[in-house]
Amino acid sequence: MSQEELMPINVWLAGRNYRLRIKPEEESAVRKAVKIADEKIADMRAHYMGKDEIDFMAMTLLSYAADTAVESFGNPVVHSELNKLSNKIDRALEEKAKK
Repeated sequence: MSQEELMPINVWLAGRNYRLRIKPEEESAVRKAVKIADEKIADMRAHYMGKDEIDFMAMTLLSYAADTAVESFGNPVVHSELNKLSNKIDRALEEKAKK
């Protein structure tokens, strides 16, 4: 997608203004994600005193990444692919042991 097809938007996150260029059809999803992230940062700020905004943003990012990683392991497609990969590794090890 070319830069001309992207629209600029301004969002506020953790009290700071950020300018993004996004696809027009993604605007509502991006704004919702920013709102969720801002709420999570505010929650972190309320529970962990003595940190700065960078710490809160990093903690929020880590929390999101961990949630996403855990959810992906519950995905049946991921389980299936991991099982296939595990079986291939087992077969390769068995073949190597026979030699």
